[in-house]
Amino acid sequence: MEDTIEVGNRGDFGLWAIEVAKQIVSEQGFELAKAARDGSEDDVRVAGNGLGQAITNALMEVYDGLLDEPTDSES
Repeated sequence: MEDTIEVGNRGDFGLWAIEVAKQIVSEQGFELAKAARDGSEDDVRVAGNGLGQAITNALMEVYDGLLDEPTDSES
């Protein structure tokens, strides 16, 4: 995701997660469905791996953002 957002509470995180999930499903989910309908086993495998990678990237983005937060001892 290109935009930076600030997650200050659980509700903000929930909204972020919903938006990211919608984006992943609309992009990668479509590719997986198309591969399942029209493609070979290899096409389905590639599309499934793309979906998994998109989810992993989103989770790592959040994790990396958490690491950027100063701890109480650094403040």
